[in-house]
Amino acid sequence: MSARELTKSASVDASSSGGTLTLRVSGWLDARTVASVWEQVRRAVHRHKPRQIVVEAAQIQYCDGAGIAMFVDLQRQRGSAAARVEIRDLPAAYQPLLELFDPSEFKEVKHTQPEPAHLPQQLGEAAANLWHDMAALVRFVGELAAALGTAIRHPRHVRWRDALLAAENAGVNALPIVALISFLIGLIMAFQSAIPMRQFGAEIFVADLVSLSMLRELGPLMTAIIMAGRSGSAFAAELGTMKVNEEIDALTTMGLDPVRFLVVTRVLASVLMMPLLTLFSNLMGLLGGAVVFLSLDFPLVTYYQQVLGAVSLKDLNGGLAKSFVFAILVAGVGCLRGLQTRTGASAVGLSATSAVVSGIVLVVIADGVFSVVFYYLGI
Repeated sequence: MSARELTKSASVDASSSGGTLTLRVSGWLDARTVASVWEQVRRAVHRHKPRQIVVEAAQIQYCDGAGIAMFVDLQRQRGSAAARVEIRDLPAAYQPLLELFDPSEFKEVKHTQPEPAHLPQQLGEAAANLWHDMAALVRFVGELAAALGTAIRHPRHVRWRDALLAAENAGVNALPIVALISFLIGLIMAFQSAIPMRQFGAEIFVADLVSLSMLRELGPLMTAIIMAGRSGSAFAAELGTMKVNEEIDALTTMGLDPVRFLVVTRVLASVLMMPLLTLFSNLMGLLGGAVVFLSLDFPLVTYYQQVLGAVSLKDLNGGLAKSFVFAILVAGVGCLRGLQTRTGASAVGLSATSAVVSGIVLVVIADGVFSVVFYYLGI
């Protein structure tokens, strides 16, 4: 700290006599120095509880808004409701600044404890929030369907450069995590199933179990869950940041539909990449099962023939059909949560969290619906 800054200090001398508290304030009152002086003044008022407060301000060298705030706080009679406050000899340069503020306009802030919410109230609020969320989802589905229909009819209107960038981020960059998770799922499932099957001499059917599970169920499901946690949250965070920064409002002001301009590209990118990631997941899951199969002293050609005999093109197509629907759900709910982002420091994080949770729940529900439909169709 320089010598000049050391001279910029403030002090207060408090004395009480006959119910009058005299405060002699001197020095440099700015945002840096006024804090300590303000605290001393409050302690003096609280200790003496005077009937009158007199502030001797002739020795003040400088006073900015922070110092004026201290004087206004005194004039509100904070800490002594019966005291009268008089500020004497304030330099003429700062008197107009003090007169700008009416102390009666600054009310004392009363801290109240929130009333505890009762169970019926919480249930009602949850039901109302669920209803509003479902209504918003239905509206968004209609807007998205209309925008996708327009994109299909007029493909030149789609911003394909942004779609390819989203496809790279959501698909290509997700290959390592999809490969790792799928390989481990196939390996663990084959290892856990080989232990009980060994008791009946049926280890060879490990290949059937792994191939059917991966192609029909786990391949598309695990890929969708990974995409919900990775890409769905990213979409929500991107659009949520744009919403907080009022960029989406700017698009609307310019006559651009945010759904067509921002959401369609991300949904198309997910629809293009999710089936490819599902195929890659199926392959890595089968490789994981092959590692366990080889450890059981079976040749690789046996595993290959067993897989070909257990699955058919119908099983593969069923999993790919799921992946298309899962892609729309994950990308759509991620963009919806981003567009619903509110203001505040934690708004974007809450939107990303809600996108992941909602995406996983919708994917699991859709997977259950597919299972029932496939059962009745005999697929």
